[in-house]
Amino acid sequence: MKFGETFMEYLQGDQGKISEKYSPHVEYKRLKKVLKSCRSCRASALKESNSNGEDDDHEALNCQFESCQLCDQKFFSELKKEASDIAGCFSSRVRRLLQLHTAPGMQKYLVILRQCFKNDQQAMMQECQILIEYAMMNAIAMQKILKKYDKVHCSVNGRNFKSKMRAERLEILQSPWLIELGALYLNFNESNGGKSNELFSQFSCNLSDTEPIMTLMFPDSVKLEYNLTCPICLDMVFNPYALGCGHLFCKSCACSAASVMIFQGIKAASKESKCPVCREVGTYANAVHMMELDLLLKKRYKQYWKERHASERAESVKQSRQYWDLQTRYVIGY
Repeated sequence: MKFGETFMEYLQGDQGKISEKYSPHVEYKRLKKVLKSCRSCRASALKESNSNGEDDDHEALNCQFESCQLCDQKFFSELKKEASDIAGCFSSRVRRLLQLHTAPGMQKYLVILRQCFKNDQQAMMQECQILIEYAMMNAIAMQKILKKYDKVHCSVNGRNFKSKMRAERLEILQSPWLIELGALYLNFNESNGGKSNELFSQFSCNLSDTEPIMTLMFPDSVKLEYNLTCPICLDMVFNPYALGCGHLFCKSCACSAASVMIFQGIKAASKESKCPVCREVGTYANAVHMMELDLLLKKRYKQYWKERHASERAESVKQSRQYWDLQTRYVIGY
């Protein structure tokens, strides 16, 4: 079965109630028709060129079709909008799902109270599976259609567009929310004694014990690996945050790089703060607290987590004392 048929079957099947619940998706069939019409126009142009004996103009004609104005207007602009809508829908749905599992403060007690009357865990696991399949199918559809664009036009514009989407953080497979979903799956699976595998027959997630790498296995032989090593302390991330650029750091390391104290938090960083890895400005403002990943590491590496927790708490208390000592001296003019 071709991917186009698989994708349409996915949208129209049981999971395809997605088209109502998760309305944004790649218009694979329509975009494919655009490329098909462009291919027909190109074939007609080449045929006309051959009939006129203009063999020397084939190279110029190929160059002309490398940048197709019709395709570029209809294709890349619409695909970028679809990618943006999909990324926005995915992140908002994942955020809502995670809030039910790791609700802070008073919300946590309300969730626990609700579970006394209604257990939503099964529904949450199914929602997790739907979100993973939603991300995967749309990502594959986007990769396929861009590859087809390059094949039709004999160009690398599709590959360049994919790189541009990654730079603008519109590529869903590079989203930190996907890592959170993987961690959520593992947390559910461990709490149920590994019985949730039935719902995730097409999805497996493994956190290696030898090196801090999370591996997500998907259909169509797609394998994604996320390195959980902090680029600053070169240790496994603790109390991890993903900056707006997608790089993972320990909270203490990210705060140190932005010249803010641990107790102030990452959000206290200035707008001009740069990512320590890629040096992009403004990434601290959109930082994501990876709470599910932190919970997973807490369960998997209890001793390591306790040691890091004690160390970070001691450093935070020390910084807090220094801060308030300086504030007191400033006030009294000492």
